[in-house]
Amino acid sequence: MRLALIFLLAAAIAAALYVRLAPSAPARWHRMPETVETRDLTGGAMRVIADAPGRLKALHAIVTATPRTRVLAGSVAEGMVTYVTRSRVFGFPDYTTLRRAGGEIGIYGRLRFGVSDMGVNAARIDGWLRRLGQGG
Repeated sequence: MRLALIFLLAAAIAAALYVRLAPSAPARWHRMPETVETRDLTGGAMRVIADAPGRLKALHAIVTATPRTRVLAGSVAEGMVTYVTRSRVFGFPDYTTLRRAGGEIGIYGRLRFGVSDMGVNAARIDGWLRRLGQGG
C-alpha cells in the first residue's frame, strides 16, 4: 500500500513537471485555421475584430501585459503573433494566436493538454478585447 502511494505521488509529480516544462514547438503552435470566426470551442475560442491602424500593436501590448504570458513566435510587424499563457497553479499552457488578414484581426486561443478549457480561453480573450475597447 505504501509503495503504491509513493508510486502515485511520483507519477503526479512527474506529470506536473512535464506540463510545466514541456517545450512549446513554434512550428506546431504558431498556426491558425484558414477561417476564423467568432465562436467558442470545446478547448478554446475564436474571435474576429475589425483591424485599424495600431490595433494589433495595442492588442499585443495588452496580451504581453497579462501575467504568465510570453511571445512564442511571430511579431506585430509580421502580422501574426503566438503567445503562451500558463495557468497560475499547475502551469498548463494555453496558446493564443493573433493574425491580421483582410481588414480583420483573428484571435485563436486553445489549450494544449486536456479536452475542455472550461471557458478559460474565451474569458481571457474577451477580457483583452474589453481592455482594447472592442466589447468581448
